[in-house]
Amino acid sequence: MTVLTNGRFVLPGEVKAGRLRIANGLIAEPVAEALSPQQEEVVDLAGRYVVPGFVDLHVHGAAGASYQSGLAEDASRVAGFHRVHGTTTTMASLVTGGVRELRDAVAGLAELAADGVIAGIHLEGPYLAADRCGAHDPALLRDPDRAEFRKLAELGRGHVRMITLAPELPGALDLVRDAVDAGAVAAVGHTDATAATTRAAFDAGARVATHLFNAMRPLHHREGGPVTAALTDPRVTVELINDGVHVAAEVARLAFAATTATTAATGGGAETGRVALITDAMAATGMGDGEYGLGVMRVRVRGGRATLADGSSIAGSTITMADAFRRAVTVVGLPIERAAEAAALTPARALGIAGRVGSLAPGKAADLVVLDDELGVARVMKDGRWL
Repeated sequence: MTVLTNGRFVLPGEVKAGRLRIANGLIAEPVAEALSPQQEEVVDLAGRYVVPGFVDLHVHGAAGASYQSGLAEDASRVAGFHRVHGTTTTMASLVTGGVRELRDAVAGLAELAADGVIAGIHLEGPYLAADRCGAHDPALLRDPDRAEFRKLAELGRGHVRMITLAPELPGALDLVRDAVDAGAVAAVGHTDATAATTRAAFDAGARVATHLFNAMRPLHHREGGPVTAALTDPRVTVELINDGVHVAAEVARLAFAATTATTAATGGGAETGRVALITDAMAATGMGDGEYGLGVMRVRVRGGRATLADGSSIAGSTITMADAFRRAVTVVGLPIERAAEAAALTPARALGIAGRVGSLAPGKAADLVVLDDELGVARVMKDGRWL
């Protein structure tokens, strides 16, 4: 048993000073009095903040490795890197690939999902709009193929948890319904859809907007496109790459303000945040400048900014969730409890796993991050064990 004392614990909607009890890998009910030294390990946090372990919906790689290979060694390396930087729950995102490549990657990653290394598999493509393909190989894009998706879901053994697609493509709405029936989250992204088409996807069951603003039709005052459809629909979680490259700070503020206003207008309660911070991190994360791969595409990193080698598109990011969280507080200007919600509880809700992770609530996994004075990662606990 571990008791964390003298901490500032960041809870949904508030920061509470005091102590937190960890027992059998779970957060336990508050401790009224200290136990005997033989029964507990007491850790004095010296007034530091403690936030829930981060939950990343959208991440491709880190530490020179990528989930795309489907290899256990590569995936464990990526997940391990992000874990020590505070991401205690991570999805494994795959970019557009050929039929055999995606099948092999999904089958390999399903083993790691079953072992709890990753929370599931996210297919970002291949059913994306060519005009909004970003860092995806346009030669490999294709229209939604229900048989192909069913095969991938079968190979994933229940661990394909999300798929991003462009809703304007032929058959896209049927595939949204198939994804929901398969227990996956359907997400709208890499799209040139109108607002009406995007709303049709949400009505069909899509519940996430993939990296809002990026690789989608921009907002226009006579045609709001997917941006306005997502921001104004209280059913939808919007991803945000908060690295200062993909989205400016004032645009991030707009996303938080718009989703809050919509939630309030529709009678939402206190725990209804709809912005989920993501990294969209690729293999260069933690590695410095150089050239790397993102699927079959070559990526050049200069000054932490990742672009395709020809400079035609941003190609993922090189941040961690700890970076995104800290920037949400220090640059975007969010209260720490709201930034923590966006980095943990909101993405956990989107994945349907908020009953296990995402907040410092009794009965949930003891996944948490102790912050230093600059809101960086000081210590990380996963399932009640310090990393």
